[in-house]
Amino acid sequence: MVHRIEAPSPDDAASVGRMQLTAWLQTYPNEEAGVDETWIREQRGSAVTTEGIAQRREFIDEVARHPERLFCRVVRSGAEITGVLCGRRDEPVTLGPMYLLNEAQGQGIGGQLMGEFFLWADGAPVHLWVTEYNGRAIRFYERHRFQLTGERELWRGRLPNVRMARDLVPHLGTA
Repeated sequence: MVHRIEAPSPDDAASVGRMQLTAWLQTYPNEEAGVDETWIREQRGSAVTTEGIAQRREFIDEVARHPERLFCRVVRSGAEITGVLCGRRDEPVTLGPMYLLNEAQGQGIGGQLMGEFFLWADGAPVHLWVTEYNGRAIRFYERHRFQLTGERELWRGRLPNVRMARDLVPHLGTA
């Protein structure tokens, strides 16, 4: 299947919400952490509600108005959105969210998304949060020169996250 990476349009808001909820359901269930489908739907189900879609549409509009400050790309497989990577130019630059559905993983798409993000970040230090038991994501970020910082958080009292950081990279150094 051919995948295209492009900036989202406001009309993509509902599709992005459905994709993100599906990605959560594919990625985060963990009996030990008490994270199951019911909990995920309680915490992230708003992604597919009218209000959640409106908020995402607003964010996509904001990205288009302020590309120097905000970044967002979606992955399309035909008409379906199968991934997303967004970021924000804070101090340091923040990466997230980043999600790829299972069927889009392992094909180099994540690396392509990261390449576009790093060009936008222009070598600035980047931080992100990743779920502690998502070993595949942690290994992916480590391949892109992120390191665990030792910072931890328990998102909404249940989801154990760890901070990763990528230091300043010489201008246009995206390797």
